[in-house]
Amino acid sequence: MKGIVKAFPGVIANNHVNLSVKAGEIHALLGENGAGKTTLMNILYGLYQADSGSVYWKGEKVHFHSPLDAIAAGIGMVHQHFTLIPTMTVLQNIILGLKEKGYPFIKITEITESIQALAKRYGLAVDVKKRVCELSVGEQQRVEILKALYRGAELLVLDEPTAVLTPQETCEFFEVLRRLKSEGHAVILITHRMAEIMAISDRVTILRDGSDLAVMNTQDTDPASLAKLMIGSELPERPVIEPHKGDAAPLLELKDIVVKKERISRLAISLQVYPGEIVGIAGVDGNGQKELAEVICGILSASQGTIQYDGQDITKATVYQRFRRGIAYISDDRHHDGLVLDMNLRQNLMLRKYKLSPYTKHGCLNRNKMDEFSSSCIGKYQIKPPSPGIKMRLLSGGNQQKAILAREISEEAKLIVACQPTRGLDIGATMQVRSILAEQRNRGAGILLISADLDEILSLSDRIAVLFRGQLMGVLDNGAELKTETIGSMMGGRPLAEGETTYA
Repeated sequence: MKGIVKAFPGVIANNHVNLSVKAGEIHALLGENGAGKTTLMNILYGLYQADSGSVYWKGEKVHFHSPLDAIAAGIGMVHQHFTLIPTMTVLQNIILGLKEKGYPFIKITEITESIQALAKRYGLAVDVKKRVCELSVGEQQRVEILKALYRGAELLVLDEPTAVLTPQETCEFFEVLRRLKSEGHAVILITHRMAEIMAISDRVTILRDGSDLAVMNTQDTDPASLAKLMIGSELPERPVIEPHKGDAAPLLELKDIVVKKERISRLAISLQVYPGEIVGIAGVDGNGQKELAEVICGILSASQGTIQYDGQDITKATVYQRFRRGIAYISDDRHHDGLVLDMNLRQNLMLRKYKLSPYTKHGCLNRNKMDEFSSSCIGKYQIKPPSPGIKMRLLSGGNQQKAILAREISEEAKLIVACQPTRGLDIGATMQVRSILAEQRNRGAGILLISADLDEILSLSDRIAVLFRGQLMGVLDNGAELKTETIGSMMGGRPLAEGETTYA
């Protein structure tokens, strides 16, 4: 890709960017939120059209008008959020949209054998007869990769591919990438995890403020150097976690909580959170974490059990009542229930406070106070909008996430339910958010930290609870002797083994 330029209203996403990827290499694409990584890949995949610049594929200039053109040329993209149809089988998903030999009277047996041979060749074990909804997240990812390879992809673009995997699944996934590389495939890996870049990539391209800043061999660099190039300064210091003082009475206590969806028990759990501690919730996405967060905040109602908060029963309290009592919620789905995308940044930052003094008096809004609060949030959380009046949908995902954090975390919060608080954030912003959570914990707030990033759970949590299919596999004290393999096994469905201690 040569001299790629792409502008959106008020911002230049790509400013004469160059990217070169060789056959048989794993190429990492690294950059801050809003640096232009996803925009660049969407241009390569035909989802966006560049304002200027050229794309060359196998030495020839090409122009992809849509993903169909890119797929036909041999380029596949696996998005962070999978694009499979849950009610269809693996085989149906893989051949969806293709006119196979003999169409419409296709030979299922031959196609099945062909897919199975491809899966065996690359170590992508999956049952082609199963419906996608019956598969684990790791298996669904394998289906996405098989789908691209079956269509003849020679270049795979993978967007945050390990965000939903257990540590064991990540190791298996890396073996798949190495096998693809040995077969001559090229892989572009978009990730914020430095350890993964160092472990699996051959070269790294760093983007900053929409421009390509540097290209280097992975073996010639280190995580600190990459981070400094990416954010333009030294990394923020790691958050300081003070010793947990403990407290006689829990701040939050869930007693035999059951949440049902479509008559199926989705969550069944008892758990305590104490003031001045972080309880990490580990588990692969989709195992009841969302329901746990929503039942605490009042979005979902518990069909059984009670919720005690700060000495009071809040089982029947509304979302607003819980918020006024000091329960803050950082949603994992910023587009669905975290932001109003057609409102501007300033308005989104005020959604929790516009009814309160000094922002309103006798029903009249105080615009000056609202502007002051918005400006302080933008500065403190390093949100980078062209202007506070820009619509939320036009901001990068990372800046949208920072806006949610700025709105939700306050000194009044006694309990913070943080659901994937650093998802989609670059390493600089991630360290900043972790420091903020640590500060809140150290001042005495209780924090329920739900994260798919096991490193984040281990670095911040006092205790770690592991969920699998809505059930609590156990609660572990976080210490030097705790092994990631233990947590990974529990994330896969193994209950707490005898002899492993829970919180007394």
